[in-house]
Amino acid sequence: MFNRLYIHVPFCLEKCHYCAFVSEPPKNNELMEYPTLLIRELQLNTKEARPLESIYFGGGTPSLLKPEQVAKLLAEIAGKVPIRKEAEITLEANPGTVDELSLKAFRDAGINRISLGVQSFDDSFLNNLGRIHTAEQSQQAFQAARNAGFTNVSIDLIHSLPGQSIDQWRADLQQAVRLNPEHISIYGLTVEECTPFARKYSADSPELADEDLSADMFEYTDAFLTESGFEHYEIANYARPGYRSRHNSGYWQRDGYLGLGVAAHSFLLEGHGVRFSNPSSLEEYRREVTSGQLTRVDEQRLTQSEAMEEYMFLGLRLADGVSLRAFEREFGTYLNSVYGAAVEDLAKLGLLLQTYERVTLTRRGMLLSNQAFVYFIQSSV
Repeated sequence: MFNRLYIHVPFCLEKCHYCAFVSEPPKNNELMEYPTLLIRELQLNTKEARPLESIYFGGGTPSLLKPEQVAKLLAEIAGKVPIRKEAEITLEANPGTVDELSLKAFRDAGINRISLGVQSFDDSFLNNLGRIHTAEQSQQAFQAARNAGFTNVSIDLIHSLPGQSIDQWRADLQQAVRLNPEHISIYGLTVEECTPFARKYSADSPELADEDLSADMFEYTDAFLTESGFEHYEIANYARPGYRSRHNSGYWQRDGYLGLGVAAHSFLLEGHGVRFSNPSSLEEYRREVTSGQLTRVDEQRLTQSEAMEEYMFLGLRLADGVSLRAFEREFGTYLNSVYGAAVEDLAKLGLLLQTYERVTLTRRGMLLSNQAFVYFIQSSV
């Protein structure tokens, strides 16, 4: 079962130098035919659907779709699966691909939340990242979204960029707050294998931020954005009150979601949960969808132990943490009977707090979250 829908659009005008996601420039009529393939895939899966709480167009660059294509897609979805009246419907957009006219058309099509991939307000960093937009275009795109009537706008930023100082990162954050978005996602740069960045920067490159500088940037971000009225509700996400990303929150709370499109991932509520993805080749995806038989790639049916691990390391990403009572309802056992030793060890290290209601990461625990999560994987039974 699922109550959320993720739609992957695997097209970009140019591939960013740091990006490891499945995306490429569209060829021939691929961009025109793609929504038809998505609709066909949806038809193969609607029997498992509940009324949709959220829909998320991600990529790639979903804003390369025409607004009328998005309108048709949403109409087709509504004809197959009920969409709640208050559903959050997000479109990721590259600032270099939208203007006020297109954003108005996307809003008329049914999009009610825009996520702008700003990444930096410094043109030198944008150029090194391989972004197709400028800092000025980011600000223009944000204002265009406001003029188009969007009252829920998110922006993405990346810190620890090659050669970036903490003062330059402060300037990015200050510019972001001046725009006054409802939501800001903050990511530390990760140099992924098989990307231009991996070929350009070795692991010990002096141009890459060391652990201390990255930690300083994380801590400054937390202090500055919370003082500016944003809630640090998830390790990498900040929101004005009432504007948490409902779709992404569903991921961390293990809601069921169906991923449509090339390389899209899904998590269905069957047993303790089943995870799988779609083929990462557009040609293979097209062939399978057209034949009416889509292969589930890397399907994993979770055991209770694996589901408990996920419950902990996904739930602890949230500032709300993990409810002891909810864990007991989900698994029929007490959290401390499974993870008591891990909780105690992490508390001693100052990475975790436990009350009689829940366990949560401290700010230091969020900074060192990957190290903290290992305790729950090693402690599973």
